[in-house]
Amino acid sequence: MDLFSPRHLLIILVVVLLVFGTKKLRNIGSDLGAAVRGFKKGMSDGEQDDQAQAAQAAQKQLPPAGTPAAPPSGARDAEFHDTPPAPGARQDDRRA
Repeated sequence: MDLFSPRHLLIILVVVLLVFGTKKLRNIGSDLGAAVRGFKKGMSDGEQDDQAQAAQAAQKQLPPAGTPAAPPSGARDAEFHDTPPAPGARQDDRRA
């Protein structure tokens, strides 16, 4: 015999109706529905907030359109410098 057969579920439903009454069950059902709706709304609001924050972060990282990106202050390209080779140093010993 199955534990949750339709006959068992019907008996459980009748017992619950007798114990709590229809008015109390209706209130419990509406409260449960409101809680589920509130949870879903909170989840969708949280996702929208996350997407908005990600879009703002992406715009902060990108320079405005049409503006060339400036190198950071003090940054210098190590491969292209104008210092002469050290006296007595061979070409093979120089490293960039």
